[in-house]
Amino acid sequence: MLAAYLLGAVPFGLLVAKGMGGGDIRRQGSGNIGATNVLRTTGKVAGALALLLDIGKGFLPVLLARQWLGPHDPLLGGIALAAFFGHLFPIYLRFKGGKGVATALGIFLAWTPTAGLFALLTWLLTALIFRISSLAALLAFLLLPLFLFSQDSRVAMAVALSIVPIIIWRHRSNIQRLALGEEPRIGSHKASPNEDQTRP
Repeated sequence: MLAAYLLGAVPFGLLVAKGMGGGDIRRQGSGNIGATNVLRTTGKVAGALALLLDIGKGFLPVLLARQWLGPHDPLLGGIALAAFFGHLFPIYLRFKGGKGVATALGIFLAWTPTAGLFALLTWLLTALIFRISSLAALLAFLLLPLFLFSQDSRVAMAVALSIVPIIIWRHRSNIQRLALGEEPRIGSHKASPNEDQTRP
């Protein structure tokens, strides 16, 4: 669980942006360290790399733990949550982290691949149609418990029901902007003037 937390806490978006010449993205765009702001400030390649790495830090510890413990062991839930909370409260950034969407997606892709894939497809289709990252993330995770019904894993469902309200809460300012029609679209080079500084 400690290893999962420490991996989850690695701010890959910040590191990728700096490594690819984008500087400190906490002072650019929305101020967020997630893939959307990396895309906005540093380009498509950097954004895609940040997204894959954030997914990977949820995917890897859960995949290894699932192979070791099996898919129904309660300890697997603890390891999954450790990776998720590592992203939300990273020790490397004074516990000021992100919204956890990509890391949570990686967790369920490794744990319940079918449900995780449905969540990923929901995110991609919503993002392609509406070009709003926050809307895509919210819809994917609101539907995740429904996707999990066929997986017969009470532990995975319990973790999902713990994670989803947190993701919604971390997106509360995005939800307000969605209601007002002010949420920035994917590919926009300008952050909303009211965008919060919580990192996705």
